[in-house]
Amino acid sequence: MILTFHGHSCFKLKGADGTVVTDPFHEYIGYPLPSMSADIVTVSHSHKDHASSDKIRGTARRKNPFLVNKPGEYEVCGISVFGVPSFHDDSKGAERGPNIIFTILIDDIRVCHLGDLGHELSQSDIEAIGSVDILLCPVGGTFTLDPKTAVKVIRAIEPSITIPMHYNTPDLDQKVFADLKTREEFAKEYGAEVTPVVSLDISRSQLPEESELVLLERT
Repeated sequence: MILTFHGHSCFKLKGADGTVVTDPFHEYIGYPLPSMSADIVTVSHSHKDHASSDKIRGTARRKNPFLVNKPGEYEVCGISVFGVPSFHDDSKGAERGPNIIFTILIDDIRVCHLGDLGHELSQSDIEAIGSVDILLCPVGGTFTLDPKTAVKVIRAIEPSITIPMHYNTPDLDQKVFADLKTREEFAKEYGAEVTPVVSLDISRSQLPEESELVLLERT
């Protein structure tokens, strides 16, 4: 499975049988979404910086991507997707509404995308999510988990690999996202110094025994 990061909370997961794109964004965030195709598109919530599924093309396998934007269990092109309900804030959705946590089983690797999670997870939440090999975790705060709370969530889930998302960068529109923390601030809170890489090409047998932090450059 090859995992690439395209900005904000948007990733592309390319497996042997199909491709998944997560949370495609509107260019109002400060930069355009790259041209991409997918068999499946997951959308964690309806805010336009996560829900521009119309920008993703289909593939040779599917004329149009299969959109997953509700909790439940799905299987498309041999890829399984499991959606668990959660909230965009720590007030049970009263401030920013609902959020869906998606776990994607692709090439025998369980990739969990937390969307715009805004609260710590209960034990029942963690049990519903199940085991996680690669965790895609928001870390910027303000709209989602801040670095300190993100570390708590990561420790609770215990993934093999954690990849941060939804943090501040110079390219983001600072009128909207100025208060977000950077990935470097998160990495400091996490307690690791890591050199960013362009992509993660990994198989199940290559998963680390000890939990690792991976920083992906936007492509």
